[in-house]
Amino acid sequence: MKYYKLTDSNLKTQSETLWGVGVTHTATGKGHQLCSGDCIHVYDHPLKAAFFNPIHANFRSPILWECRVRAVKARDNTKVGVKTCTTIKQIPLPEITTEQRVRVAIYCALVVYSDAKFVQWANN
Repeated sequence: MKYYKLTDSNLKTQSETLWGVGVTHTATGKGHQLCSGDCIHVYDHPLKAAFFNPIHANFRSPILWECRVRAVKARDNTKVGVKTCTTIKQIPLPEITTEQRVRVAIYCALVVYSDAKFVQWANN
């Protein structure tokens, strides 16, 4: 399976960790908790990286990397936590429009909200 890593335009993550072609980093924590020193944050699809960047890393000009990982330790359906990650090559970051983001939000609302008027509006 392919995995993907986001960096800022300076090839760094929020912890100022520098990435690049063939660069490998290993998480130093002993546990398996996401958003901690236990895991390195990657994605299992380029669209997830693009879609969740604003709430995960919020990089202004993100760079997307295809990467190789070892030891997947955690998942939360938005991101994946791994122990070791090697960035292989930069790839184009998918563009997600505001309309597409709104459509996803409406679909999510439909999962939990069933008012007939809302459902009709959402389906239209």
